[in-house]
Amino acid sequence: MAFIKYRNVGISGLAAAVPINTIDNYKYTKYFDEASVKEVVDKIGIKERRFAPEGMCASDLCFAAAEKLIADMQIHKQEIASLIFISQTPDYRMPATSVVLQDRLGLAKSTAAFDINLGCSAFVYGLSVAFALIQTGGFRKALLLDGETRSRVYHPKDRKTAFLFGDGGVAAIIEQGEKYGSSFFSLNSDGSKESLIKMDAGGYRNPSTPQTLAEKVVDEQGNIRTDEHGYMNGADVFNFVLLEIPGDIKATLQLADRAMDDIDYFLFHQANSYMNGYLAKKLKLSPEKVPSCIEKFGNTSSVSIPLTMASQMKETLPNAQTLLLSGFGVGMSWATCVLNSPGMYVSSLVEI
Repeated sequence: MAFIKYRNVGISGLAAAVPINTIDNYKYTKYFDEASVKEVVDKIGIKERRFAPEGMCASDLCFAAAEKLIADMQIHKQEIASLIFISQTPDYRMPATSVVLQDRLGLAKSTAAFDINLGCSAFVYGLSVAFALIQTGGFRKALLLDGETRSRVYHPKDRKTAFLFGDGGVAAIIEQGEKYGSSFFSLNSDGSKESLIKMDAGGYRNPSTPQTLAEKVVDEQGNIRTDEHGYMNGADVFNFVLLEIPGDIKATLQLADRAMDDIDYFLFHQANSYMNGYLAKKLKLSPEKVPSCIEKFGNTSSVSIPLTMASQMKETLPNAQTLLLSGFGVGMSWATCVLNSPGMYVSSLVEI
């Protein structure tokens, strides 16, 4: 475990944007019969998702969230010294989407801008990077943007993933302040499990060909996808989460010298309601301390933790003192942090 401690850095504001296009999972029956759809949806607990229309990218969702947050908090754009964009669904292979957003948002040319490509743990990783930049003293404010259009990554004819994923974008302002005190991070990875969640083709290792784009039956259940759509071994992912995440949470709490009761809210990656319910039960957490947005938005990968905060905690988050965030998934990669969040500003949810 890579443990890191920061002083006097925190999240001062948060905003989220989602597509207005809402998918009723119970009616997502183009390729499956109603009975099997109901069985899947009841199990995973995802009733609705948001799908970006053609032409809308993760950067558009992040741009909308950032513009809302900057306006609501009355931030002067010249104060923002760094822009970090987190996504595995960027606008282009090159240039970096962060640089495009720097210009689109009207930030100064002196803004340090770069992308992070990681997945479900990436918001916590991104926070750690932003905290480190701010703590150096050379950056006044950092803008952390996290967006995904995961609805385009998975094939609608693959029952294992067709009902899970949705789209969204968030923006967070990171800055200095003595009120934030100490924060603690644990960052981890295990590339030996790369095949648990993966897209086999379409990159530079296995470039696109007519064969990689062709639909094919991939298992004895008759699920269909191409080599350029993502797949997931759900059972092994579940076992991975139960093996690694409770221990990482406890280790991070020990590093922070905090007990479970010291945490106001536990924010977990929104994988599916069954997995998160089992994780909360294993940790003996009361449901009131484990907010969730998966029922309304599905699995939005790295966006899911801050989207839960922005969409479900607008009234409660400003009064919370201590949060534990834990992201886990594709890679495999996982990260946990304990941080103080006094007076965090939360904008109203943006729909575009």
